[in-house]
Amino acid sequence: MLEQEGLHYNKSPEKEEPWTKDEFRQQLIEVGRSSYHDKHPFHVAMHEGALSQKQIKGWVANRYYYQKSVPIKDAVILSKLPSRDFRREWIQRIIDHDGNDEVEGGIEAWLKLGEAVGLSRQEVLREDHVVPGVRFSVDAYVNFAREKSWTEAVASSLTELFSPILMKERIKILERLYPWIDSSGLGYFRNRLTQAPRDTEFALRVVLDYCQTRKEQQQAVDALRFKCDVLWAQLDAIEKAYHN
Repeated sequence: MLEQEGLHYNKSPEKEEPWTKDEFRQQLIEVGRSSYHDKHPFHVAMHEGALSQKQIKGWVANRYYYQKSVPIKDAVILSKLPSRDFRREWIQRIIDHDGNDEVEGGIEAWLKLGEAVGLSRQEVLREDHVVPGVRFSVDAYVNFAREKSWTEAVASSLTELFSPILMKERIKILERLYPWIDSSGLGYFRNRLTQAPRDTEFALRVVLDYCQTRKEQQQAVDALRFKCDVLWAQLDAIEKAYHN
């Protein structure tokens, strides 16, 4: 029975044949279909227009801790990448979030979202509302990137495979169901509509090319599942802290 369900407990990944690239890609996509945080009850409630203003504020304030940690995680991965070409590609992710003299950056865009939902910039920056479960799960993600192989760290970023459709939907939902949010503060989501597909194209190509053995492929799938768990755990903590 376990064999039929694909739970091959009697086999070691080292002894199994590698998946083809198409099979490997499908394994990664299936992780998102089953585990991505768009299926979390808090997220479902958001997209149904069922969250209160307090809950939306709590989500934005807590998610800031994740946003500010993303370029830290990406800097860790950057330091591990084995080639100059890879580093030239990956460094754009840090610029996307931190910004520079020419671009605002995702962290600044998220602070503007905070203001759009009624939070002050200072309380978001001070992390006044960040709950322990969010802090713990985000720190675990940064540590994962630090401790695992570079291919696993890159694979963990592939939740971006699933985010563009979600972002596009979220913009429409926030504008329609939460009209009290200043739509000028939704720039972060609009920017990710183009940034995420670009980032994903590179990361997916690298993972598919460099994870050659079944063990390496399985580690990449597990890394993506871990990242989905990180996102899910954040929503668990926020839902508990900001229940109606």
